[in-house]
Amino acid sequence: APLVDGADLESPGAAAVASDPYEPHVFSHHNHTALVRELTAIQRRCPGITRLYSVGESVEHRSLPVLEISDRPGAHEPGEPEMKYIANMHGNEVVGREMLLLLARYLCENYGRSERVTRLVDTVRIHLMPTMNPDGYSRAWEGDDVSVTGRPNARNFDLNRNFPDRLEPTQSKRPEQLETKEVRQWLDQYPFVLSANLHNGALVANYPFDDVHVEPGEDVPLSRTSISPDDKVFQQLARAYSMAHPVMHLPALAHCDDSDPLFQDGITNGAAWYNVAGGMQDYNYFNTNCFEITVEMGCVKFPARRMLKKHWQQHKPALLAFMEQVHVGVKGFVHDACGRPVSKATIAVGGIDHTLVTARDGDY
Repeated sequence: APLVDGADLESPGAAAVASDPYEPHVFSHHNHTALVRELTAIQRRCPGITRLYSVGESVEHRSLPVLEISDRPGAHEPGEPEMKYIANMHGNEVVGREMLLLLARYLCENYGRSERVTRLVDTVRIHLMPTMNPDGYSRAWEGDDVSVTGRPNARNFDLNRNFPDRLEPTQSKRPEQLETKEVRQWLDQYPFVLSANLHNGALVANYPFDDVHVEPGEDVPLSRTSISPDDKVFQQLARAYSMAHPVMHLPALAHCDDSDPLFQDGITNGAAWYNVAGGMQDYNYFNTNCFEITVEMGCVKFPARRMLKKHWQQHKPALLAFMEQVHVGVKGFVHDACGRPVSKATIAVGGIDHTLVTARDGDY
């Protein structure tokens, strides 16, 4: 096990020490084989704080790998929040895919070196899914600016229009895809409370709702503000990301072309930008305890390799700041009169028409 000033980087609970943090120095695109190889290498480098698992396979039998990073990998610690990042849902939007590989390496190498990283790993169970759509990625190409080549899955379905929708629960026009089913099962398996879905094509943090309620006989609008009961919380989460990014929160600099709106503070209500039914962030909010936003990480969907270093420098502080939001708010346990944990107990906050449920150990 590598040592830094006597601290074992691979041992849970390693004390943070004063030394220069590790920074990635290799920036490149990874096809699926290389992506799995890199995740495997990180897990072997830091076996005491990582676990590599898969939530299933794509239509074309590529794995959907997840790297867990925690001081107790493989176990839910009662009272410790769980969060996730998901990238590459649209196969040709690749910055998030590479940022999560870099983030995984950064967390691995800096555990025991950086006080901030060590605190995150010790107090949050982190799950990183670099690709939800590896089949789409296999069809995409470096240098793609705005095309849709590789955007859908192998059956030509847009996965971010494929989740059961609160206003259209049957999704009769969108048969559930294998990748969607496996991610929904993943969400049922882990008590996630915070998430971001990483995309490309703009530079903004987008929060629920994505869809718009339409009255009978009304035409479906292209865009209209659609506010969730937890709108203030979602705005705070979106700002935590955008304000930590050096450019995203600056409207005059962040827009990609003259037709883009100027997003105040670099955030937007999803439906106010454009209406989306069947999106993943709305599904998380209505069907799990998880508050998810969607981060558009840059204007170019599949940027040249030489641009990845700049993306890392800009997104690293935002990725870390967003993760730290998992500790903001009220948390606790529900027990019965005999002190036993109560799972699936309903937690409600006065004035907010949205409830949560406790996890297996009674924690929320």
